[in-house]
Amino acid sequence: MRTAGSISISPELFEKLYLSPQNRVHGDLRRTVGNPTPLALIGFLISLTPLSMDLMGWRGAGGSGAAGTGTYFFFGGLLMILGSLGEFLLGNTFPFVVFGSFGAFWLGFGATLQPFYNAYGAYSPTENAADGLSTVGFRSSFAFFFIAMAIMCFIFLICSLRTNIVFFMIFLTLVLAFSCLAGSYLEANNGNLAASARLQTAGGAFAFCTCMFGWWIFIAIMLASLDFPFEIPVGDLSGFIKGASERTSDRDKNV
Repeated sequence: MRTAGSISISPELFEKLYLSPQNRVHGDLRRTVGNPTPLALIGFLISLTPLSMDLMGWRGAGGSGAAGTGTYFFFGGLLMILGSLGEFLLGNTFPFVVFGSFGAFWLGFGATLQPFYNAYGAYSPTENAADGLSTVGFRSSFAFFFIAMAIMCFIFLICSLRTNIVFFMIFLTLVLAFSCLAGSYLEANNGNLAASARLQTAGGAFAFCTCMFGWWIFIAIMLASLDFPFEIPVGDLSGFIKGASERTSDRDKNV
């Protein structure tokens, strides 16, 4: 059986498989090792899909997704870091940075929910009454984390204009999700609990949209990697913004 890893592939198929424009990397490593991209994607999806449902409160779920703490470590953290290292070895800088960043996010998020690290307990007024600390400080500090993640995803959003529409939509919905979650914590500090709850639900809804796009592109990559006779479109954007090397080549041809 021939697979897409054993034959010459087009730039469009390459970008679907690796979520990155094709680059000039010496060696034949891509033909001898597996594609790490779907491994990182499944780690992301198995973590975010139930978390988004928790944030929306489906079937009485809640607790900011604390029930999935182990999932954040061993799916989101472990699989995305392994996928990131695989992309690094293949010379795919963009997915390497994206997967590594989100792998670290899941590890950090899981650690925050883990009592051993005392992230929430450090702000307990009963333990730090002399310092005047409270849960308000925890919410504000955690909101800044989500704001930083939104900024990072916005940068990824711009970069994804060189990949495909589905990947672009993943980052667009993530920017909105992180922004809503940050707003939820800040509104809770302002005493607007109803607005905080609505923002949390909205953040969960945007995250759920992210998951739908993520599952779509995961299926597309798995089908392409096994050389299925049909494919799922992801909206190729490779020609939307020409790369610097392409522009230089075109300019040299015109001279």
